[in-house]
Amino acid sequence: MRFFFVLALIVCARAEDGYYSLFDGKTPNGWVEVTGKPFPTHSWTVEDGCLKTIVKSDGFQDIRTVETFRNFDLIFEWKLLKDGNSGVKYLIQRYDEWTNAEGRQARARGLEYQLVDRDSPDAADPTRYTAALYSVLATPPSAKADWKIGSFNVSRIVVRGDEVEHWLNGERVLTYDVGNPKVQAAMRNLLPKGATLQTPLVREGSISLQNHSSETWFRNIRIRRLP
Repeated sequence: MRFFFVLALIVCARAEDGYYSLFDGKTPNGWVEVTGKPFPTHSWTVEDGCLKTIVKSDGFQDIRTVETFRNFDLIFEWKLLKDGNSGVKYLIQRYDEWTNAEGRQARARGLEYQLVDRDSPDAADPTRYTAALYSVLATPPSAKADWKIGSFNVSRIVVRGDEVEHWLNGERVLTYDVGNPKVQAAMRNLLPKGATLQTPLVREGSISLQNHSSETWFRNIRIRRLP
């Protein structure tokens, strides 16, 4: 019951506080492959009002918004199945594409709001719990239990200057400063090859959804720009 109450509050707040939709629920308008190529229908589809990954064995690609953002408040609903793994990336430092034995791949390299089945081996590391800053900063143990597999959950990412918040089903589970040495090191490791300590970090960019070769649904993706 608490979850649906929180969701209702979020929906009401959207209309009043300047949120607008990044996905119309019917078309992929506003979304492209992370490299800028057209929306990758090989890897993603629109199904039942959701952006949904397509699981393939011959390559898969991430997608991103056409719009870019610096300071923002993003709310999205998502669903994973057993063994599912995905993520939402922001403050993206580069995009990669390559072809291997599994086909053509395209990835966003940015800070990641992790989404993963709590029983996955990957989730044994607290920096890889759902809502963690993937492989950088952990969420509290309570966050591992506070969502449901096979059901839609609500997440939120707030970036305001150097201050960042990760929310999960109405609870703020992680806050950090971009100036944190661990975060700075992670972002610098994502810069293009040849970058130096003098290379500026990218502070405005797209929002990316990850296809990690498991079925994932995203819907009601809304954002508001912050000053």
